[in-house]
Amino acid sequence: MTVFERIKETAKLRGTNLKNLAKQVGLSENAIYSWKNKIPRTDNVQAVADVLGVSVDYLLGNTDEMHSNKKDDIPVDLEEVLDKLGPTLRFEGKELTDEQKIKLYEMAKLMLGE
Repeated sequence: MTVFERIKETAKLRGTNLKNLAKQVGLSENAIYSWKNKIPRTDNVQAVADVLGVSVDYLLGNTDEMHSNKKDDIPVDLEEVLDKLGPTLRFEGKELTDEQKIKLYEMAKLMLGE
């Protein structure tokens, strides 16, 4: 999978498209599309990774772990995160696991720009 394909797939998982992602990063609307045929600058890949909440290594295909390497993206205290989300959080009648609650928390932070 190419860098462009990873970015496109991850953006879709995050509920956005490449044009919106480019705007969030501060690039021209079609900048990311141009990466189909050319190698992007390192600082641009880093900016995209930051907005998507993943590591540059993930976008480059060096790992299948999506998580960012930034400490700010990882909840410092698991109990604090779980307390914020409530003791029983359910989806379609099933209680969410702690891991699912953390992912939900991380997605909310990403969507709210925190």
